[in-house]
Amino acid sequence: ITVNEGSSVTLMCLAFGRPEPTVTWRHLSGKGQGFVSEDEYLEITGITREQSGEYECSAVNDVAVPDVRKVKVTVNYPPYISNAKNTGASVGQKGILQCEASAVPVAEFQWFKEDTRLANGLEGVRIESKGRLSTLTFFNVSEKDYGNYTCVATNKLGNTNASIILYGPGAVHDGGNAATRAAAGLCLWATLLARLLLDF
Repeated sequence: ITVNEGSSVTLMCLAFGRPEPTVTWRHLSGKGQGFVSEDEYLEITGITREQSGEYECSAVNDVAVPDVRKVKVTVNYPPYISNAKNTGASVGQKGILQCEASAVPVAEFQWFKEDTRLANGLEGVRIESKGRLSTLTFFNVSEKDYGNYTCVATNKLGNTNASIILYGPGAVHDGGNAATRAAAGLCLWATLLARLLLDF
């Protein structure tokens, strides 16, 4: 069965026998067996994406071997962009922007620069989307390619977007590493100076 995140779900497992069987529900998740319900009905209020997967109903009495049935529950949820990093590239080199989004059903991607939607194969760019990942590739970066890009991920439950910057060498986005290296150099020099003073 397929439901939207936040919905309430009731799974039913009817079993007959003498003596009357005991019915148990288990969630067979990748992290092991989840919560257990010893009832014919398993009610899940406000289901989340983590509660998707297989559910197992087991009917047991003292006479026969357990009878087991499984049902798969798919939980739809809107896109969530989990990875979108600014990227640097030199003029004439290849530049790649990546956008990763988790969603069920799988998201469709669009790329924009300012208000203009980018088309695959035009102006030396290639757009590839496979599963959760979409990439925007510049085969020969020019000055006009630098700037702010927007990745939009959409499915039937909604959409989300992320801003990603393609920048050149020496841009402000390089400043963090350079500042860190400079601070480390000052610290080393201060330590060396302190040791020289102690020697005297």
